Amino acid sequence: MRTTLTIDDDVAFGLKRIQESETDKTFKEIVNDTLRRGLGTKTPRSKKAVKLKTYPLGLRKDLNFDNIEDLLDRVEGPRRR
Repeated sequence: MRTTLTIDDDVAFGLKRIQESETDKTFKEIVNDTLRRGLGTKTPRSKKAVKLKTYPLGLRKDLNFDNIEDLLDRVEGPRRR
């Protein structure tokens, strides 16, 4: 999509500073990446899946995780506050 935007001076200055540090990107790419980050969307280049190895936590059977106050009192002591 093609459109015309009026960018405030402070925003343009910030975008130019990013462009100076990321010389391999065009101004258009920097503006689009910045807008995507602001909107909370992922950039098209970040679709690579990350695999994490998980480990069992070994949770204690005698602790009840339904009552957080009681759990904190038992683990950290009643004077934790």
